[in-house]
Amino acid sequence: MDTDQIRTFLAVAAHGSFLEAAERLHVTQSTVSARIQRLEADLGNRLFVRNRSGASLTAAGRRFLRHAKSLLLTLEQARHDVGLPSRFRASITVGARIALWEGFLPQWLGRFRASAPDVSVRSEIGFEEDLMRRLVEGTLDVGLMYTPRHSPGLTVEQLFDETLVLCGTDPKARGPGEDYVHVDWGPAFHAQHAQHYPDVERPALHANIGWLGVQIILCNGGSCFLPERMARPLIEAGRLFPVPGSPRLSLPAYMVFPRDSESPVLPQVLHGLRALAAEQG
Repeated sequence: MDTDQIRTFLAVAAHGSFLEAAERLHVTQSTVSARIQRLEADLGNRLFVRNRSGASLTAAGRRFLRHAKSLLLTLEQARHDVGLPSRFRASITVGARIALWEGFLPQWLGRFRASAPDVSVRSEIGFEEDLMRRLVEGTLDVGLMYTPRHSPGLTVEQLFDETLVLCGTDPKARGPGEDYVHVDWGPAFHAQHAQHYPDVERPALHANIGWLGVQIILCNGGSCFLPERMARPLIEAGRLFPVPGSPRLSLPAYMVFPRDSESPVLPQVLHGLRALAAEQG
């Protein structure tokens, strides 16, 4: 049994498909099948039932699931702790969408470091797909994102609601124009956007993160929807202007973490995130 087999098992369990697991792990489907077969041989039990709808865990697979997470987490933790300087008693890894690293998470990090200077913190940026995969694998302690998936063994908790506002470089703009950049804030945003702008044609410019939308409009002119806390300093600096009469859209922000974690500092991390989130309201 090796880490590749465990990671592959967790990927198939999370996505319910050998094919999708292969795509997520960037290997062939035959590689996934071979790893699972070797793992099943090592354990002496069948872990998955394959059918037209994908792959589902057997009773033995469900029992192994919690052990697989623990094994991978233990290996990753051991690899990290071996190289951890003696002045640190523990480490924590936090990953999030880049927009949540604008203001919110750096503020949390400053407070956490002040209260726990003997804890090493690894900060990462990622998209929901990668963050969820890392959480399932056990290589991420907590992930913050906008469109999480529910997965066995993980807790999804809403932290706060972002308020998205339409901002642009032209103070006279009155709505999405030809230079409007459509930022992909997820399904909830798309639904609200379509409700408020049913007649707006598909824009020519798209961005998958807010930071990229900002760079495009600051360089070329235009407008896009941004979290209010992200737009505020740019508005105060006179670089962007709120578009009068535009709707204020809601975007829930979530934190996702293992339901059963052995991390000694995760409860303190979660408490700090909840406290800071409460201040956002």
